[in-house]
Amino acid sequence: MASTGTNTPPEPGAGTPLLVAAPDLVTVPARQGLEAVDIIRRTAAHATAGVGVGPVLHDGSGDTLGFLVPPGTADAWDLPGSACTQTNGRGMRFGDVEVVVDAGAASPTAGCTGWLLPPEAVGPVTDPEVLRAALGEAARLIEAADNCR
Repeated sequence: MASTGTNTPPEPGAGTPLLVAAPDLVTVPARQGLEAVDIIRRTAAHATAGVGVGPVLHDGSGDTLGFLVPPGTADAWDLPGSACTQTNGRGMRFGDVEVVVDAGAASPTAGCTGWLLPPEAVGPVTDPEVLRAALGEAARLIEAADNCR
């Protein structure tokens, strides 16, 4: 390592990659989650950049969707019918390395958790307030549709 000629540390980001905190994961029933994805995408088409949906995971049984949201979201998440957990990076690697569901699986396989919307195809995370609003609207749409039967 080259000397800077001083006893001060180098500037942040000078030659060392910055670590990005692992996102939290909001899980919802698949039906509500799929509606929310559609709502966010429709809204984003008429809004400014940065309000689109981020990466979305699905479980192998098709029962649950998981939205990646900024770290710290789990601390204040309280939307009924959903859960938000801290991932602490478990099962995912971020930064300059490809994001995979698990080691050795570059793409999801049948019966396993995989990406509905992979990180390389969408933004880094979904804004929690945008997600909260979309999930609320999705729940109302589903309830209205179910009551029409």
